[in-house]
Amino acid sequence: MEFPEPQAICEGGDLDCGSGLLLIIKKSMNPLQPGQVLEVRSRERSVADDLPAWCRMVQHEFLGVQPGPIDASYFIRKGGADHNLQQDVEAARGYQWSVRVRSEASANAKVYSRNHTFLAGQPADFSASVDAPSSVDYLLGALGSCLTVGFKLNASRKGVIVDAAELSLRGKLHNVLFHMQLEDTGSAGFSEISGTFYVSSPAEEDQLQEIWRLTLERSPIYQTLRGQVEIAIQLSIFI
Repeated sequence: MEFPEPQAICEGGDLDCGSGLLLIIKKSMNPLQPGQVLEVRSRERSVADDLPAWCRMVQHEFLGVQPGPIDASYFIRKGGADHNLQQDVEAARGYQWSVRVRSEASANAKVYSRNHTFLAGQPADFSASVDAPSSVDYLLGALGSCLTVGFKLNASRKGVIVDAAELSLRGKLHNVLFHMQLEDTGSAGFSEISGTFYVSSPAEEDQLQEIWRLTLERSPIYQTLRGQVEIAIQLSIFI
């Protein structure tokens, strides 16, 4: 099937419709006139089901999908309805995340986050095996997942293939004994976080370095912590 020549192209990468892709599509669609065509490129399989439904809801015409070796191309003809992009942008800008935390037995806590729950144990637990990860584990995990997923999404939006990515992190507190009330001097906060981000990709090193720089710059968790904690994470590229 042949599709009309698009007037604009939107690179969606690995984003799905629930994680920002629709806002990016709306921004790309906004300058187009009714009847003009937008091509959306995406690797995320769920887009094939979600995007046609969204087009019907907002009165755009979904023309179809053209499979590719890496990305699929989705073609949308802009409808005549005037959708308020700025309203959606302001709604995204003002969004607030919320969780509930309840105390549980054995010094654990249960965290309720949207449709998920998870247990968190006491911060200072030095055992190799625990009933639940500690809040310190979750903080390091939040930083690691933010950077790992962020790197992959940033790479995919630039058309860069990432074969594998893994981040190893280590964190040290200023004085864990102060937290445990065994000493009265020092700080219970992190003194340093270090690690290595391993990336396998056929892309040029300069391009991967730029994606890593962008990932650090746009990471909510990294940017929150970096003003308080010394963070040193090395990018290691291998084929």
